[in-house]
Amino acid sequence: MSYSINLGSWQSIFAVPSDVVDKHLKLAGGAQLKVLLWVLRHAGSPFEAEAVGEALNMHPADVKDAMQYWVETGLLAVSGGTFSPAQTGPGRSSREEAVPAAQPAAPQGSPVSSIAQGENRPTAVTQRASEPPKASRPLSRPQKPDSLFVVKRAQEDSDIAFLLQEAQVILGKTISNGDSATLLMLHDTDGLPVDVILMLLQYASSIGKGNMRYIEKTGIRWSDEGIDSLELAERKIRQLDQSQKAWSAVQRLLGLERRSPTAKEAQFADRWINEWRFSEDLIREAYERNVDAKGKFSFPYMNSILERWKKEGVETLEQAQNEKKPFQEAAGGEQAPSYDLEAYERSSIFDD
Repeated sequence: MSYSINLGSWQSIFAVPSDVVDKHLKLAGGAQLKVLLWVLRHAGSPFEAEAVGEALNMHPADVKDAMQYWVETGLLAVSGGTFSPAQTGPGRSSREEAVPAAQPAAPQGSPVSSIAQGENRPTAVTQRASEPPKASRPLSRPQKPDSLFVVKRAQEDSDIAFLLQEAQVILGKTISNGDSATLLMLHDTDGLPVDVILMLLQYASSIGKGNMRYIEKTGIRWSDEGIDSLELAERKIRQLDQSQKAWSAVQRLLGLERRSPTAKEAQFADRWINEWRFSEDLIREAYERNVDAKGKFSFPYMNSILERWKKEGVETLEQAQNEKKPFQEAAGGEQAPSYDLEAYERSSIFDD
């Protein structure tokens, strides 16, 4: 009698290094793990980034980025376009074997020409601990750290590991190596605490701007404004919410198309609604005078009308309408006033 064992799906298996689970499972993103598993499954067969991308529904550039991640973490080594397990020599870690010494920095955004491109990527990065107290922001932003340095920081600092994990939860997606580097720079270079960065991520996500470009730009601005605590971050977010509500009100009152305001437009709206606290009736009256006098709407011109009302203590629609009466009555008398309000408002002094 002959015997056999039916292993089913276990009939075909492949090996996965224990280090993947022991050291990298916590920090590696879904894209890096998917690419690694695909590559290990097809070990011994040549492959192109395009083929891996097609199989995993990923862009080839993301495939190259994922492979570079495993090179920089020391799991794989690459030579002449061929990947192999990183060899650890006496006195050296696999990470040191896998990543060559830092080379002169290449321009950011340079294209990756092959799946092995980037093995000589610079790893040098200036740490905040060694920097002197910054008096002003440098003219050029430092180069972002590579994925090796990001992983090292996460392993050394549980707060950084928590930041990178929570960022994926808040944004609802796996963040890329570049995104992780951006978040690390907001902490290490710009000095934002982890809890402030997480609050920024939550705010950006809540207004539909969870892209890393907006997050980085806003984070740098917060750093310049000295927002380094939860209290200051909450105050800033309340201010931003009020500014957004002010713009929405002005947009509605003036019949403007729905769009994001320019910085100057947002400043005008915030000033009229939140700082000067004009009523909707006064804002509408100023708009009508603007259009009557100039034939078109102009933010600076309308601001000049409201600014004059603020200085003169005009707080109601009745006061605004009555201010013209003395001039109109005087104009019907024997002597016209030397100061013509309507002519003043028609002047071009406040044009764009």
